[in-house]
Amino acid sequence: MIVNAGLTAALDGKSGSFSLHHTGIMNRGAPSLTIIVVPDSGTGNLQGISGTMTIDIRDKQHYYSFDYDLP
Repeated sequence: MIVNAGLTAALDGKSGSFSLHHTGIMNRGAPSLTIIVVPDSGTGNLQGISGTMTIDIRDKQHYYSFDYDLP
């Protein structure tokens, strides 16, 4: 599965939007997930953003972690 999602956000006091590229596969029953900021997708004060996101699923609850860099 490949998904692109556009987000509007405020990070470190800067606002704008960016896109995430989400790829998920199963390899013999083991899930693999990659979520990255689409290069050059940042707008407004988020231009140049880069980063990755992880999703941890525990007890049917989703927990998100977003590691990013701003120029």
